[in-house]
Amino acid sequence: MTNPKIICFGEMLWDILPTGKQAGGAPMNVAVQLKNLGLNPLIISRVGDDELGEELIQVITQKGLSTELVQHGKTHLTGVVKANVSDQNEVTYKIVHPVAWDYIQPEDNLTEAVQSTDVFIFGSLAARSEVTSNTLQALLKQAKFKVFDVNLRTPFYNEETVTSFLEIADMVKMNENELALIASWYDESPVLETAMLALAKRFDIQTLCVTLGADGAILLKDGVFYQNKGFSVEVKDTIGSGDAFLAGLLKNLLQLKNPAESLRFACAMGSLVATYQGATPQISETQVMAMM
Repeated sequence: MTNPKIICFGEMLWDILPTGKQAGGAPMNVAVQLKNLGLNPLIISRVGDDELGEELIQVITQKGLSTELVQHGKTHLTGVVKANVSDQNEVTYKIVHPVAWDYIQPEDNLTEAVQSTDVFIFGSLAARSEVTSNTLQALLKQAKFKVFDVNLRTPFYNEETVTSFLEIADMVKMNENELALIASWYDESPVLETAMLALAKRFDIQTLCVTLGADGAILLKDGVFYQNKGFSVEVKDTIGSGDAFLAGLLKNLLQLKNPAESLRFACAMGSLVATYQGATPQISETQVMAMM
């Protein structure tokens, strides 16, 4: 698939950092990095009719992304998140609720867009409110290839919802802490590879990837394991690293690259983003290849 049509669904917001605010939200971060790799993804989200919303629209426009599927609402403010970066390797978040992206409306143009799209990327956070959750559930029924970026954020998830997403996903990405938690729900072994095999079998997941922080990542694709130990870098912050990782992995797998090489590229891309402050630095495939 040389130029797949991709839609990223969910939160679009401002990360409030000690150094100031940075545009973010996992779906938007993934879309930006896919754009940096030469693809043309669309974002389904919602911003408020306020200054922060206008600034977010300006940011993604400047990054070359279309805003045609980003809704504007008058009743709720644009989303913000207070990010704690005191631990460089694990950022924690206080996510304001409710905000504009909790109210993504089920408009006809969204359905039409998803029906004509090759890949639909979504995460668990988009299901925290009834309105956006209902819109997501409706669009998932129209999606061809569904990528579930687990992205658990306390207290905005529950076992029932995550299970329902695992049941319909074609590809799943999570971190090692999320794997341990989800495996415990089904009394599966906490051992990494064993837990991955059990979840892939239980939910018939074609492609399951688990990120391991500074230790790289492990990929289970069609019953075969691939592992990469990652790249040693000087970390500025890890905001957006997992999203960049997903963009790099997905782009290469969609283009039918070797899974081991795809995983290596994804680890390099995630590491490269960690050398910058903020989630969506302007990076290129050439820079990723140089790191590799």
